[in-house]
Amino acid sequence: MKKKLITIVIGAMLCASLFAGCGQSDTKQDKAAAGTESAKQADTKDEGDKGSQEEKELTGTIDDIKDFMFVVTDDKDTPYSFTFDEKPDGLESVASGDKVTVKYTGTISEVDPFEGKIISVEKAE
Repeated sequence: MKKKLITIVIGAMLCASLFAGCGQSDTKQDKAAAGTESAKQADTKDEGDKGSQEEKELTGTIDDIKDFMFVVTDDKDTPYSFTFDEKPDGLESVASGDKVTVKYTGTISEVDPFEGKIISVEKAE
């Protein structure tokens, strides 16, 4: 009877470790798959960047200016955040509430971070 109980306990521990090991394996596979997907997206992004070098403009009201970013809200009340490492040309001559035209390359989105380069910020008429 004791031997049967020990066998059951050892069997249960073995099953538990197998299930735990399978869970670990799935997580690693998901990360590896995500890494592969990221590599595919990077390749696509490189191809897309060629087209995103085109200069674009956004005109709107500048709402918030910080040391690393500013927000411009367009005529449809959609805010766009622009981040930068170095202050772009013209940013020092505008203030919150001014109507501005932002020249940039890359892509803007109201939900995704800015990916591109700010060429200039000018007061709009």
